[in-house]
Amino acid sequence: MKKHMTVLLLCILIAVGGILTAGKEIRPSFYEDSTGAVSKGGGDSREDSDAEEESDKAEDGREDSGNKKKDYIKWVEFNVTCEAMRKAYQYDIDTYGKEVHLNWVDLLAFLGAKYGGDFTRYQEKDMTDAAEALVKGGKTAGELAGGMEYYSYYREAYGAVLDGMVGEYEIEKAGKWKKVYGLKACHPVAKGFPYSDYDDFGVSRSYGYRRNHLGHDMMGQVGTPVIAVESGYVAELGWNQYGGWRVGINSFDGRRYYYYAHLRQDRPYAEDLKKGDVVQAGDVIGYIGRTGYSREENVNNIDEYHLHLGLQLIFDESQRDGNNEIWVSCYELVRFLYQNQMEVSRDDTTKEWSRVQRIKDQEAVKYLKDMEEK
Repeated sequence: MKKHMTVLLLCILIAVGGILTAGKEIRPSFYEDSTGAVSKGGGDSREDSDAEEESDKAEDGREDSGNKKKDYIKWVEFNVTCEAMRKAYQYDIDTYGKEVHLNWVDLLAFLGAKYGGDFTRYQEKDMTDAAEALVKGGKTAGELAGGMEYYSYYREAYGAVLDGMVGEYEIEKAGKWKKVYGLKACHPVAKGFPYSDYDDFGVSRSYGYRRNHLGHDMMGQVGTPVIAVESGYVAELGWNQYGGWRVGINSFDGRRYYYYAHLRQDRPYAEDLKKGDVVQAGDVIGYIGRTGYSREENVNNIDEYHLHLGLQLIFDESQRDGNNEIWVSCYELVRFLYQNQMEVSRDDTTKEWSRVQRIKDQEAVKYLKDMEEK
């Protein structure tokens, strides 16, 4: 009898707990240390990139000269759906130049806080209600979030992924430059070239050691032009035993590192591409291949021709190399970027592909100017 009463009481407590938390902000799947920094709960965070050839250089909560732990984000799980990104982006575009301009990342961060980062709960009505409240109420997304404890975390985390992708830039039309506002970031595979993919983030890999796949594979034909997703500068270029011929590009704000791997044997890169070069979103940077899994250079040891796209987030320099690296899933992001595939043309003389639409990304112009002044 006592056993039955205990079970009944437990059921009542669970039900009451569910009622009390209904409609409130859901605590996300991360925890904070004493500094308030978001910490990782464990697991292998290393990617099949340059870091795998190096010893672990950094530890969580690295201390500064004042013996005080730095306060920065240490883990991000980016599972915002393509549908949510499309809707938020449309609100951003529709309200550009109006009295209240809705920032798409603000909207996504608000829903991230509401859902505890779980976008399987996404409903378009939630986005619509938030957008209408911001337009009519004259509040910022942060003010609308009110008591949502984790809004600031999601704004910084999602901003690290998305902030550089939408904005003003110039396009060339009929020999003249025209200012536009919209999606600057591009799909990583050139327009008109077939590919296939699925959500493979986190699946197991065994070459070298057992680990998780912390990137996104896109199966395509050998020689398919690989496109720079975002403007930035070439930080790494050359051979890596895991990624084969690869290119690593840093965003100008230092928050994102794009890793393009398994490029074509013999002619992996766009002509004359070198370390330190500035590239703009939409530029051809290389070609799909299957190089890698070998200490010897220029070897095809990957079974299938594909592009490995990795996206690393950096909130502190200690996260660039070692077991503090933060890699996020690109699957939904690649789906979202499909709307902005870059058209390319082939030079039959050089056999090189290049973009058709020329642009001027003001971030790239500013970066080059700053470099010249140094």
